[in-house]
Parts: sequence; structure tokens; C-alpha cells
Amino acid sequence: MPLRVIFMGTPEFSVPVLRAIAEAGHEIPAVYTQPPRAAGRRGLELTPSPVQREAERLDIEVRTPTSLKGETEQAAFRALQADVAVVVAYGLLLPKAILEAPRLGCINGHASLLPRWRGAAPIQRAIMAGDTETGMMVMRMEEGLDTGPVALVEKCAIGPDMTAGDLHDRLINIAATLIVEALSRLETNTLASALQATDGVTYARKIDKSETRIDWTRPAGEVHNHIRGLSPFPGAWCEADIGGRTERLKLLRSTLSEGALSEGMGESGGILDDRLTVACGSGAVRLVEVQRAGGRPAAAQEFLRGAKIEKGMKFS
Repeated sequence: MPLRVIFMGTPEFSVPVLRAIAEAGHEIPAVYTQPPRAAGRRGLELTPSPVQREAERLDIEVRTPTSLKGETEQAAFRALQADVAVVVAYGLLLPKAILEAPRLGCINGHASLLPRWRGAAPIQRAIMAGDTETGMMVMRMEEGLDTGPVALVEKCAIGPDMTAGDLHDRLINIAATLIVEALSRLETNTLASALQATDGVTYARKIDKSETRIDWTRPAGEVHNHIRGLSPFPGAWCEADIGGRTERLKLLRSTLSEGALSEGMGESGGILDDRLTVACGSGAVRLVEVQRAGGRPAAAQEFLRGAKIEKGMKFS
């Protein structure tokens, strides 16, 4: 028998899950998502979240409260008489009254191998830390931050040059499949769960713009992980002298340099060859894709043809 499901999510990552729940035949009385945000060059236009746009396409009621702590919002949530709430990157912590309102509680799809990388940015933090494996987990929610018992898990390898965007796209489909499977098991009362381990807990704090600038004095492996972990958004960056003018250059893809240049000859930030290989504190990285301010992403060789960055020059 199909379940009555409240869906709670906000970014593009959550959209395939909402769509999969609807396609599986479950009833969705309402979708909760973050309110429309200011966007556009001048920040004057309010833009609905990707989840709101999908819910409207599916003709589902959309609710955008800024908080769920008040009795009015909690009463409105209870009035939906849901069997379960599914939460995927919603953006608000759920108070106890909300967690206990659905008949079968709340389940959450989280993009890490808990208890590693609890919190807001598990995909980016896993890559920035150099992890070689992550995954998608479905857990039963409780009041703590991503502390609930885990019901389903599927692991995913992180390739050496994989970006946060690449990993996001791979996990997004895994999330949809796991959530639908979890709902199927809830229907038959067969969704078992196990407590998370008490050791190995790490927190994936939200990415702050202050940490996006590249520090070329760091080892090449750390620089490479920094670049791919922040790609495509918000993007790691450095400054470059292009045509006699200092510009901010966003670095979208890189790879570790091999061979003689892997020793990173020259000063940190120095251009070592005509392939955009850059010296780091130890070792070197080769930039594969970059983006000039106001421009579009470009392969390194395409960028070099227009920017005239040469061996011996230096990124700040």
C-alpha cells in the first residue's frame, strides 16, 4: 500500500529523490523547501529552489517556512497526517515535535559513510580530505545532527581526479534508488537499522568563501584535492597577471603532475611549462580546466591561447 510521504529538500541533489518517490506511486501531500532566494546580477529577483520548481511541475503543494520551531508550523505539519517524512538536503534542523509527527517517523538521505562527514557539505569535505571512498546512507532521524541509526547504505569510489560535481551526479541517482527502497521496506515493516559507530566521527562544516583561495605553498596533493573538492561551486581560485591586468582565475579541474615536473621545480605558484603545470610547496599540479572572471569554463590549452600565460610566470 503506498505511503503518505512529506518530502523535505532544497537543492538540485534532492530533485531526483522527489521525482522517484512520486513515480513509485506514493502520495505526497506537501513538499517543504527553503524559501526563494535573491538571485541575478543585482540580487533583485527571487528564485525558487530546484525542489520547489519540481514540486510545482508535479502539482504538489509547496511550503517554505523559515523555521519549524513554532506551534503554528508544527500543527500545520501534523495536520498532513503523513506516514513518513523524507528529508534530503533540506537545510533546517527538525525539532522533536516534527520528527515525531509522522506515523513512521522521518528518514534522511545523507551523502557520506556516517559517522564520517556529518553535516552540511559531506561531498566537498570528503574530496578535500583526500578520501577515496564515500557513499549514500538512509537513516532514521533523531534530534542530533546526522546521528540516527543507519538503515541502508551504498558505497561509491572517489576517483583521483573526480570533482565534487562529478561525485554529486553519481550520488544523486544512488540517493533516489535507496530512498524508494527504504519506503518499500517501510510499507512492509522490514526496514531494519543499526546504530552508528561511536568512533570516526567527523563534521562537514559548510564551505566558507574565505577558504576557497588556493595556497600554492601547500603540497600538490592538498592543492589538487582543494581544487576538485570545490568544483564547480564555489570554486577554488587564484590571481593571475593576464594581459598586464590582475584577474581572479577559478580553477575547475586539475591532475597531479608526473615525471620530472612532479618535484615542483621553482617557486610555489610558478608556471613550469606550456601545459599549465604549477609548482606547489612540494610537487606540482597541472590545471586541466579554468574559468576567467565573467567567462565560461575552458580547457587549459584554450585558455592559454587567449591569456598568454607562459613558463616562468607566477600565480599569486
